[in-house]
Amino acid sequence: MHNHRNNPRSHRGPQQNNNRPQRGQFRPTRGQPKQLDVRLFINKSEPLILDEEPKITTTFSDFAISDKLKRNISEHGYVTPTPIQDQTIPHLLEGRDVIGIANTGTGKTAAFLIPLVEKVSKDRSQRVLIITPTRELAMQILDELVIFMKGMDLDQILCIGGANLQRQEKKLHHNPHFVIGTPGRLKDLIKRRSLNLDLFQNIVLDEVDRMIDIGFIRDIQMIISLLPKKRQSLFFSATITDKERVILDTFVTDPVSVSVKKRETAANIDQDIVRIPRGVQKIDVLHDLLVQDGFSKVLVFGRTKWGVEKLTKALIERGFRAAAIHGNKGQSQRQRALDDFKKDRLQILLATDVASRGIDIENVTHVINFEAPASYEDYVHRIGRTGRADRPGKALTFVE
Repeated sequence: MHNHRNNPRSHRGPQQNNNRPQRGQFRPTRGQPKQLDVRLFINKSEPLILDEEPKITTTFSDFAISDKLKRNISEHGYVTPTPIQDQTIPHLLEGRDVIGIANTGTGKTAAFLIPLVEKVSKDRSQRVLIITPTRELAMQILDELVIFMKGMDLDQILCIGGANLQRQEKKLHHNPHFVIGTPGRLKDLIKRRSLNLDLFQNIVLDEVDRMIDIGFIRDIQMIISLLPKKRQSLFFSATITDKERVILDTFVTDPVSVSVKKRETAANIDQDIVRIPRGVQKIDVLHDLLVQDGFSKVLVFGRTKWGVEKLTKALIERGFRAAAIHGNKGQSQRQRALDDFKKDRLQILLATDVASRGIDIENVTHVINFEAPASYEDYVHRIGRTGRADRPGKALTFVE
């Protein structure tokens, strides 16, 4: 357990080093949600034992897909499928409906994109609708899709809030092969009669549990009610509760279920709490962590848009390279912050829970919960931004 009082850096203060960011005044936001048991935030990482993973005997070249798609996959650096890819792709290539249950960061995006790109490249009349909870995740899916369909003369569109609605309507008029969108924007386009769901024979619901968490269940049910009866339906979620089953009952037909979820949080994420002594400012504790060796790519979560923005400005004033993404940021601002974080132009990215899904950035060294999440599910999704692709990661949660 981290304790600021026992941290020698907290006594000498980083301001003694002129190359370090300097301390300043900051008052954190008040009002905390009902606190979770802090023991949930403590879990020492375990050594990765590869023998416990499902045995993968196939490569992407073994799948019944075109040579061009195989080349695109190979150029992307993929050789051996992840368990979710290995177990899902063959069923999807056969046209089956699939329910995929997997932790975040397991490669499920490629698991559904690869067979769908193959299907559309063989039959140009096919249309695919991919529905996802956040703009960030939609953009991540688009980035991967563009790689897989390189040189295939297929088109796509991103339908998300914060982007020009009329431009999206104009492109939808040309019936692109792939439409990736968030429920709110898709609902707007449907109401404006710019999006005709009868055209889509392939539907993906991704991160369904998160879509339900943030209040999209009725929008999803409305969209499902407008879909053609004859379709291939793909459902991906980290959990299946009664709320998800309400959607499942009307969405899939004779599905194949694939589950590679073994535990709530990745074994390779070292989780601990940081106790804040009475009278000590949280930002000072955060400051002293961020100047330590190893905190090179840090994702900091706050609870409110206003609080995250305020904390970001305070860190920048102290000399840190930091930026924020939250609901009040324009889409171009959010994308720029993500790109800068990916390319190591920023040390710290601060976010609300809107970003706890969809950020797929390599080598995030730490996730810091500056403010505790509202639920354990939110905690799992937050810390899943580190320790990806079997790399070690660390998660720290501030406790007052």
